[in-house]
Amino acid sequence: MTLFHPWQEHAARLADAVTHPRSRWRDAVRFTPRHLFVPRWWWAEATGALLADGPETPGRWLRAAYSDLTLVTRLGTVHADHAKPDDHPAWRPTSSSTLPSLVVNMFRHARPEEGMDILDVGTGSGYGTALLCHRFGDRHVTSVDVDPYLTSAARARLADTGYQPHVATVDASRPLPGTYDRIIATVSVPLPGIPTSWLTALRPGGRLVTTIAGTSLIIGADKSPDGGATGRVERDWAGFMTTRHAPDYPPSLLSQLPRARDEDGDTVTTGRYPVLNVDDAWDVRTRLTLAVPGIETHFEEHRDQRTAWLLHPDGSWARAEGRPGDAPIVHQSGPKRLWDQLEAIRHELNTTGYIGLYGACVRIDPDGTCHINQDD
Repeated sequence: MTLFHPWQEHAARLADAVTHPRSRWRDAVRFTPRHLFVPRWWWAEATGALLADGPETPGRWLRAAYSDLTLVTRLGTVHADHAKPDDHPAWRPTSSSTLPSLVVNMFRHARPEEGMDILDVGTGSGYGTALLCHRFGDRHVTSVDVDPYLTSAARARLADTGYQPHVATVDASRPLPGTYDRIIATVSVPLPGIPTSWLTALRPGGRLVTTIAGTSLIIGADKSPDGGATGRVERDWAGFMTTRHAPDYPPSLLSQLPRARDEDGDTVTTGRYPVLNVDDAWDVRTRLTLAVPGIETHFEEHRDQRTAWLLHPDGSWARAEGRPGDAPIVHQSGPKRLWDQLEAIRHELNTTGYIGLYGACVRIDPDGTCHINQDD
């Protein structure tokens, strides 16, 4: 097919990079104008967030939009569409256009078929919704997001590309606007698990795909007769922003527990392993989240000193300080000894070389509670 617009040449190269030549998603990537969904975005720079304006730099716009990259469009409550060049909000992403390869992989895990009605949870920029519309037709696609600007902007940009799916402003943890054969979430859900509204909206024989917040786990599960779902942890990994119920995420636990910064705590010990940035170690972070749902982590490094915090909503906290490679001094307080649990997980990884979760069986109860059993 002859390519008529410069963006189509870039999109063709993106399709080559993220799809197999015989993939049914190839044309969706090739003929969807991603740049129209991300006219402005935020770059992460050492000096802070930097605003990029696509129409002002068309070459960079096309290169960025048709690269397999996540483009962050919203930091806190500041959307790039409304930002000024001298705005430098804190790097706290609340919306993005996810890297296309990951979006396509999530769709593949859902195993959609022609004629099915599909719910896209997490509209974001609208690019993923457009891929679904190209493949299955806009009358079969519904997309929801909690933020009214995101849904209105996506709706307008989808219309500009010729698509008119149902796009609604909805808190996805609450009732959804219909029933569906497939539910695909490009946001993550916190434990204990799946919102009951998703199970209610999933038709008999339907399938849902999502990720668990604070982990790298992709869950694929099919509706079961009892109203729950059964499936497996996919042999793949991903990380998405967590579902939220307001314009921004609530403050971190570290800001609510100032004593965790400088108090000794109930116990002061020497740790077994050096200070670790847990968020950079996906397997460890995943197991820690499963062991202690709701846990938050924070890490700082200043020259040759590293400090890591673990915090829990029940008031438990741990702080470990030390130089790279050295055993740290560990302060802990509260009903849980969080650093002890982290070290047990690290010891398992160091002694066995493997933290097995991929391929594990998943059972989701009708109330949404998610059970992961790697022994089945």
